[in-house]
This record gives sequence, C-alpha cells and structure tokens, in this order.
Amino acid sequence: MRRRILLSAIPFAAGLVALAAPMAFAATQAPYTDAAFAAAQSAGKPVLIEIDASWCPVCAKQRPILAQLMTDPALAKLVIYKVDFDSQKDVVRAMGANMQSTLIVFHGKTEKGRSTGETNPDAIKALLLKSNA
Repeated sequence: MRRRILLSAIPFAAGLVALAAPMAFAATQAPYTDAAFAAAQSAGKPVLIEIDASWCPVCAKQRPILAQLMTDPALAKLVIYKVDFDSQKDVVRAMGANMQSTLIVFHGKTEKGRSTGETNPDAIKALLLKSNA
C-alpha cells in the first residue's frame, strides 16, 4: 500500500518540477521598455531580447527551452526582455528583426549574436552564453 502511494507521488512531483522552471523563467522576464534596455546596456549586463508572438508555434517551442536554460547558473545574470511581435513593431524594427521567434543577445551595448526560429536547446544555450563574453 505504501509503495503504491509512493509510486503515485513520483509523477506528481515530476509535474511540479516541470512547472517550476517556467514559473522561475517568467520571474526573470520583463516587458521591454527603451529605458530598461538602455539601463541594462549601460550597466554592462548580459541581455536577451526575446521577440515572441502568442500565436507562433516556434515561439511556443522556444519558451520551455528558455525556461529550462534559465535554471543554469551560467545564465543567472542574464536579463531577459520580452518583445511582443504584434504590438511592439517599433521595437521589432529597431532590433532589425523580421520575424517572431527571434532571440538577440547583448553584452552591454554590443550585440553578441542572434537566431531566428531556433528550437535546438544546445544551439539556444550556445547563443545565450555569448552574452557573458
């Protein structure tokens, strides 16, 4: 009986862990504003600009990957600004992005890399790590 209860608790615990990463990721994200981005750049921080659309299937695949990667201590200082592809067209243009699902990394004021439509976790991690240099 105890064994059955214990075994039934394992999937529940795994589900809680799976929910924790996106919740932690959401806490590290901030809506994009020119002032916040400029302040992070001036402070020399590593920054990710995530150009996202709620309807985008590639963006939907990127979200849990980013959430999982943000648990990596090597990315703990990364500041993430989410840009809505549909409602923030001026920012999308200013960033030189043509599509949703675009990820752009900066270290301070220097762009270190970008990708569009990438869903390979290792490739996304490699991109994010460029912000540390």
